[in-house]
Amino acid sequence: MRMAACLGIGIDIVEPAGFDVSDRNLRRAGLDYLGALDLRRHVDFAAFEASRRETGARLVLATTRAAQAYTAFAFAPDDILMVGRESAGVPDLVHQAATARLVVPIRPGLRSLNVAVAAAMMVGEALRQVAVGPAQITPTS
Repeated sequence: MRMAACLGIGIDIVEPAGFDVSDRNLRRAGLDYLGALDLRRHVDFAAFEASRRETGARLVLATTRAAQAYTAFAFAPDDILMVGRESAGVPDLVHQAATARLVVPIRPGLRSLNVAVAAAMMVGEALRQVAVGPAQITPTS
């Protein structure tokens, strides 16, 4: 949440999430960044998909099951980057709905990066490609 608030990007939480998404827990986790965050909650993947399709945004999935490196992908300003649970990823339904599936290449024999680290790497590359950085972002109120 802190990364999203600082970089001016939104967060969509699709339930059931892999962590406690009660209002109390979100306030605790968000600290003083919550007020600067564009946070949307969806009761399930179908609700998220309906919302995404209305906007026409592409769903870009970060997954260890992908063949394409995130650095070889052309991001667009309205892309939605999705990460799953660290232990289980996302359901097959989400894989099927994704416009693109991307991976952070790592050394052979190792399983994966921490999901927050992988997300930060991909977000950084996406922002670099679309020429958006903190200097160009209008802070949310």
